[in-house]
Amino acid sequence: MAPRTTGGAGTRMSAEQRRAVVLAAAVEEFALGGLTGTSTEAIASRAGISQPYLFRLFPTKKELFLAAVRATFTLTRERFETAAGDLVGADALTAIGSAYDELLTDRTYLLMQMQSYASCGDPDIQEVTRQGFRDLWQTVERVSGCDDEELRTFFGHGMLLNVVAAMNLQEIGDRWAREICS
Repeated sequence: MAPRTTGGAGTRMSAEQRRAVVLAAAVEEFALGGLTGTSTEAIASRAGISQPYLFRLFPTKKELFLAAVRATFTLTRERFETAAGDLVGADALTAIGSAYDELLTDRTYLLMQMQSYASCGDPDIQEVTRQGFRDLWQTVERVSGCDDEELRTFFGHGMLLNVVAAMNLQEIGDRWAREICS
């Protein structure tokens, strides 16, 4: 979702700016290792701050993970709204689908999204992930005006795209993979 983020020597940032830098670094790290497999040391290093300062900005690793999940869903929702613009119905869904295809080219984005779903064994993460998905559903429903069946088909296709992108199926030439990708 973002390149390596450091403040650099002598850079003055507000706490909110530093939180944004830390959050971008956390998304990069959590996308690869998930909540349990990611160290706060790696996040702090990527953000160019000390580990104690990281914990002043985000009191726990789990709170930072939850913020990363929220940020990923927020990015998706905002892109969907922008893509739909004044379009409705199938035209809105097509535009939103194209925006989603573009998001999926960012491996960090894709993996962070997958980490949020994979971590739903934790009730707090499950709740934040449910809220994020609910907001996506309601956004697409509002901007497109589509009915529940169209929305289920649209979101079902989106989940298939996640799996296709995660496995890089478009890179293999087997018939079954070509069929799924077409």
